[in-house]
Amino acid sequence: MKNLLNFTKIAIFAITLIGFVSCADDDDNGNIIDNGESNTIADFVSNNEDYSSLLAALQQTGLDATLAGNGTFTVFAPNNAAFDAFLGGTALADVDNDVLTQLLLNHVLNVAVTSDILSTGYVKNLATELSTGANLDMYIDVTSGVVINGQSTVTTADITTDNGVIHAVDSVIALPTIATFATTNPALTSLVAALTDEGNTTFTTLLSDTEQDFTVFAPTNDAFTTFLDGASLDDIDNDVLAQVLSNHVVPGAVALSTGLSNSYVSTAATFNGEAMSPISMYINTDNGVTLNGVSNVAIADIVAVNGVVHVVDTVIGLPDITTFATADPNFTSLVAGLTADPSFGYVAALQTPNGTSPAPFTVFAPINSAFDALLTDLGLTELSEIPVATLAATLELHVVAGANVRASALPGLDGASVETLGGTDIIIQADPAAVIDPDGDANPIIVTDVQASNGVIHAVSRVIRDL
Repeated sequence: MKNLLNFTKIAIFAITLIGFVSCADDDDNGNIIDNGESNTIADFVSNNEDYSSLLAALQQTGLDATLAGNGTFTVFAPNNAAFDAFLGGTALADVDNDVLTQLLLNHVLNVAVTSDILSTGYVKNLATELSTGANLDMYIDVTSGVVINGQSTVTTADITTDNGVIHAVDSVIALPTIATFATTNPALTSLVAALTDEGNTTFTTLLSDTEQDFTVFAPTNDAFTTFLDGASLDDIDNDVLAQVLSNHVVPGAVALSTGLSNSYVSTAATFNGEAMSPISMYINTDNGVTLNGVSNVAIADIVAVNGVVHVVDTVIGLPDITTFATADPNFTSLVAGLTADPSFGYVAALQTPNGTSPAPFTVFAPINSAFDALLTDLGLTELSEIPVATLAATLELHVVAGANVRASALPGLDGASVETLGGTDIIIQADPAAVIDPDGDANPIIVTDVQASNGVIHAVSRVIRDL
């Protein structure tokens, strides 16, 4: 009950389904026609003493009018004993009405679903998540009876009424957090095992926090099996495992699939443990939703009160510099350059783990149009027409080894000469942000702080050159 009373984020959304009960209509001659006794969901609750607490809650929030009116609903109805256990001695009148409204709506579907058509999976109810207004989900498991969100069991099914169906349940269904859905879906047991490895409660506590918002990309059991490749969770260093799990969490945001686009987001993982250096994730929506070029969203938009879960088919490993180069379609020409000759060892070098020389890296990565402009300036049509030695020297001008220089540090380097991977210096310009190449030309920095586990990328709109 403490969680319920402390839950202040929920805002009530307008209920537009306010109905009315009509016992009689006029016929064409002005005579009264008796339509018979009303038997709505509200009537059933009102006429059964075992649901007096539910009735009081509906009346306190005004939802009794909704369930007495037009519409078609499914209600999972907790009895008095269920309310007593949930309230834990707190008076119903002391519960904030907005919170109570959302709690009750968490028991209501806007369609009549009888027990014979209930199936295991997620279904939207009428409660809402604050920041997006999206309807919350509930997870229904019918493998052994009907269990909702892993906590409430249907005791009596299919009580039919004029405006829907009631299923009696043995406990009040608490508003679900992201942790609720992680722990109730049997397809995510490996994720839960990883989150709680060696008794760690940090992640489940965090993802139960209703004062924060999260977007979580949740790998399936099969995804973990592939990731572990025969190893066990115990074989993975705890700090590494924590970073990998954090790389699936985007804090401070509720990103529904309809709002996703080709872009970078910051995860809860960090470079070298530095809170101000969150590791990035590249989201591509050209064909579904793909993360860092390796993991696809299989089930989207499972909405909880503190965010949203997207189930993914692959564990998203910690990205290195090459991860983003290959995942972001804006860097296809750069990748072509890095792999243009068998003698090039750039891909292997840029995969060097942080802490091992020459990592970390700061990479000024030209976008595709930058390479197009370079070829035009040189009067060429293909990268292959550039001499190998010239291309190698050009590529090396874009990499600074041994430093992870984020955008916040660039002003402090204004006018400084910085040695690149090939030994040639470039000059940092802070305002406007750019790299001055040996030719004296400015190469504008257009995207900053694409953070990998072994360095950072800043995209530039012109190829840095010494030609």
